[in-house]
Amino acid sequence: MNSAGRSILYLSYDGLTDPLGQSQILPYLAGLSKEGYTITIISFEKPEKYISSKAKISACCEQYNLDWQPLLYHKSPPVLSTLYDVYLLRKKASQLHKQKHFSIVHCRSYITALVGMWLKKKYSIKFIFDMRGFWADERVEGGLWNQRHFVYRTVYKFFKKKEQEFLKHADAIVVLTEAAREVVLSWQAEDKVTVIPCCVDLQLFNPARITAGQRSSLRNKLGIGTHDYTVLYLGSIGTWYLWDDMVAFFRKIKAERPDAKFLVLTPDSDRIKPDKDFIVLSAAREDVPLYIAASDVSVCFIKPSFSKKGSSATKMAEVLAMGVPVVANTGWGDVEFFRMRMTNFFVINDIRESPQPTKYSTGPQDEFFYSLFALDSGIARYKQVYDALLN
Repeated sequence: MNSAGRSILYLSYDGLTDPLGQSQILPYLAGLSKEGYTITIISFEKPEKYISSKAKISACCEQYNLDWQPLLYHKSPPVLSTLYDVYLLRKKASQLHKQKHFSIVHCRSYITALVGMWLKKKYSIKFIFDMRGFWADERVEGGLWNQRHFVYRTVYKFFKKKEQEFLKHADAIVVLTEAAREVVLSWQAEDKVTVIPCCVDLQLFNPARITAGQRSSLRNKLGIGTHDYTVLYLGSIGTWYLWDDMVAFFRKIKAERPDAKFLVLTPDSDRIKPDKDFIVLSAAREDVPLYIAASDVSVCFIKPSFSKKGSSATKMAEVLAMGVPVVANTGWGDVEFFRMRMTNFFVINDIRESPQPTKYSTGPQDEFFYSLFALDSGIARYKQVYDALLN
């Protein structure tokens, strides 16, 4: 198929200058560009991050032949600012389509899907609804859209109605988990759903790149003894992450292993009370693999809810890729699916269970992990979706 027939418009309300954009958008699109697709990206950038990271992202896009068309994100007033952003996106997308004649519009989550569905109806472009998760329900269950407030109640009802329209009119649907796929199929008979979880760059998160000397040096720098047992938490704190339960888990570990330390890599250090057993810091993305390697086990507890059935934790895959075991709680994403298929993935049904540090095994991942979480596997799945629509 010639390049004119392989022109893709990718829409994201997340910015490429956001950490998420750099880990969960750019690597996939770079890989798809190598497969011969001509990709144009419209993303919404936060002003401060755009200023600091514009040059780096522009260079990356140029390297992989990605046409980046950034728009500035508007935060306030609530709702009205989002409506204005949707208007800007629709206008920009329409202008670009008249120049490039896109074959597919690939929409990341619900806000951009409003424009994607409009483009399909107006220009007969194939429409991919990349759900990510049950976004409207996440906003309610996470306490961001208070349903006692008329405006947020109205917005929620609007997006739940649109959700059904997106699912009906989309030419392809992408979800992050098998659990989400089951929910979507219970809502509609047509099976056009592909599961692509948050994948991991195995060139960066590669345990073979970390030497024993590097691990020992970092632990010594952090004040972690040679035989100290180190529990890791990686990521943000708040809304969905059960911080108090993860601290309680660590305390139980500490009761069995008095030498235990809690290493917390987070951008939210100001939300953590000082504690002599805690080592709290932030790290550049390229340094994260070494910090993971310096740990003995990682914990990832997420609030169980309907919307979290659609969640895939990037940090979980990154930790597992480094050969460090993960302990998760039940009731979200595909944790039960993973429990039966990965030897170093453990699920706690009740936080009151007594942890057993010695049972948490470490070691390289098997073929199941790579087939599901390797970045190349994710790119290949997206390629299958694109090829099916174009052919």
